[in-house]
Amino acid sequence: MSAAASSSSAALPRQRIRELLPTVFLGRYATGPKNSLTDVPGVLVSTQSIRESANYPKAAPNSINTGVTTILPRKDWFNNACFAGIYRFNGSGEMTGSHWIEETGLLHSPIIITGSFGVGSAYNGIYEHAIREHSDENGKADWFLLPVVAETFDGYLHDVTKFAVTPAHIVKGIDEASSDAVKEGNTGGGTGMLAHWFKGGTGSSSRAVPAADEKSYTVAALVQANYGAMRDFKIAGAPIGRLIFEEQDRLIHANPNDPALMTQAKLLFKIKEANEKKDGSIIIILATDAPLTPLQLQRLAKRASVGLSRVGGWGANQSGDVFLAFSTANDGLDDQTAPSDVWSPKAVPIDMVEDRTINALFEASAEAVEEAVLNAVCMAETTVGHNGTVDALDLAKVKQLMEKYL
Repeated sequence: MSAAASSSSAALPRQRIRELLPTVFLGRYATGPKNSLTDVPGVLVSTQSIRESANYPKAAPNSINTGVTTILPRKDWFNNACFAGIYRFNGSGEMTGSHWIEETGLLHSPIIITGSFGVGSAYNGIYEHAIREHSDENGKADWFLLPVVAETFDGYLHDVTKFAVTPAHIVKGIDEASSDAVKEGNTGGGTGMLAHWFKGGTGSSSRAVPAADEKSYTVAALVQANYGAMRDFKIAGAPIGRLIFEEQDRLIHANPNDPALMTQAKLLFKIKEANEKKDGSIIIILATDAPLTPLQLQRLAKRASVGLSRVGGWGANQSGDVFLAFSTANDGLDDQTAPSDVWSPKAVPIDMVEDRTINALFEASAEAVEEAVLNAVCMAETTVGHNGTVDALDLAKVKQLMEKYL
């Protein structure tokens, strides 16, 4: 980094948006105790960053920057499906298993989020874990499973020709998933991602929604943010990205050696040129303990686009913006081990929220997504990668610029 940028960044450690801007307004609902996806009871997460690979011992320094995020909707995900719904805001991306979720409304799998070139290994890793845990006494797998794996492209900071993600990473991630607050920034599948031309990555947030009969439901989001132009980036409506971009534009044209330039400033407009042709992607996972049906969860997933728009995402033509929402509320929806006559229709009782009362959950999901993206960008750290260095958002500059808006 330049001297000016280094001193500015050193003045403020990486921190979540609410720590950075305590008075910022990010919606009217309170966060959960961890302000994280794992505030939804039973949801478990692990993140692994991969920066070297035994398979590629001669890889160039800093060329491997990828990883894996593992989400378990329940610890017993294999025998206890969740209701789920998917919304494709823009489809230039992959989420395997999506056809079966749309067909049945059931999520039978962990959710793995990684880089584009790690999808195959992640898919196999889910199978390897399931075989280890659920094969019969003869070692046979007599069951049906369509793994759910989503991706965004980390090819700017990561050498995608090095297939660094392996099935073993997935098995490890499932084994180690916990209820701890999700690690954010340069972690998990977000290790090598960019967002709004700053360093991006993994972010999370949650909301507690008061409900009837003195109940409360949690809605939480996890994002893998790898999309967007700097000029569009906003914090609570303030055009922070545009202000930073215009400043960098002025500086580089006035004096390319100005110490106030971001490290990537000379590359910034090359990145702009490339991203004008092809934007990145974002995967958003929403979890809730509210009893929502698959159709209601599909509607909830749509509201992720509202939160995304608040920070400056709008779904470019070649952006892969795929959102999945699931509910942990109803148990026993599709236990593959339970005896059942598949030719005799059998009713099972479920709980569901009355549609007319669902507004607060919709609003809370948008709030959680907005904050999750901001946490991803604020927690991410400057990274030296395969094609160069990408700067983290300058948090001191953000505080300075936000003074007139707060």
